[in-house]
Amino acid sequence: MVMKNIYKTAEHPFAQYVRILGKGKTSSRSLTLAEAHAAMAMILAGEVEEVQLGAFLMLLRVKEESPEELAGFVMAARDAIRQRRAEVLGSADSLQVDLDWSSYAGKRKHYPWFLLAVKILAARGVRVFMHGASGHTINRLYTEAVLPELGLPVCDSWQAVAPALAEHGFAYLSLDQLCPPLGEIIQLRNVLGLRSPVHTLARLLNPLDAPHVLQAIFHPAYRASHQQAAALLGYANSCVIKGEGGEIERNPDGLCLAKQIVAGELAEEEWPALFPLRHEPEEAFDLTRFLAVWRGEARHEYGEMAVIGTLALALRVLRRADSQDAALTLATQWWQERT
Repeated sequence: MVMKNIYKTAEHPFAQYVRILGKGKTSSRSLTLAEAHAAMAMILAGEVEEVQLGAFLMLLRVKEESPEELAGFVMAARDAIRQRRAEVLGSADSLQVDLDWSSYAGKRKHYPWFLLAVKILAARGVRVFMHGASGHTINRLYTEAVLPELGLPVCDSWQAVAPALAEHGFAYLSLDQLCPPLGEIIQLRNVLGLRSPVHTLARLLNPLDAPHVLQAIFHPAYRASHQQAAALLGYANSCVIKGEGGEIERNPDGLCLAKQIVAGELAEEEWPALFPLRHEPEEAFDLTRFLAVWRGEARHEYGEMAVIGTLALALRVLRRADSQDAALTLATQWWQERT
């Protein structure tokens, strides 16, 4: 690789951020919120060398992102998303939704039952905006491939979002459309051999400033940092769980700890397991069986309770139920009355 001649005699402006993270065990530190914002802004503007980007991402991966770093990264990304949206929609931008739902993990062991909960919410008048990415990790079933089977729209541009919300109460837009640089970086998973901070920060984007935000992580330790980052971002009503496979889906076989922000205050709620024993994962995915459960033509004990449990969690975040029992009762009713 041949570096630009100018940087043989002068330091690259982005080098300071790599140095902060990588200056040894005793001298390195986390970025401040302002530094994280500035660093991500440079990345999204294409002002960083590829070697710097790789070093930066992997240093963060080893260290694990602090809440301040996450919030700073998300702020820069949200700035870029707003600018791109304004350029595309201009004065016609009047998009409003009730619930932000991120979907970046893909499913490996169980069907994406959470999508049935989303479909029910949309049918009941909850306007849901979903964003995600696909293909970055091998052997996964991604949301983009399943949504059309459920009659839910995958939008190919910002212009398609408003009509989708009007007709379906739901719209999905990929990270490639939201923020193309982040869409490219998330696909480095198989190049670097590890997930990068983009897999984490993307879940916090809330591109349409929804008043309610649902997130899921795979590693339990990230729950607290997501909750704290959401607070730094000013999200008044937010919830993060360890979702099945990393998606926003409550696993009915285990305890579910929900780290929340309720009316601007940090809170948490523990949901008990719905089954005493664990169910076996699927041997293979057959969407005809998945759809048959939705249509009521087949039963799936685990899947139906995954839908109801996820729906109940969403109802609590939306403040449509004042207790777990009330949320489960309403979720069960909505599942039974689905059309």
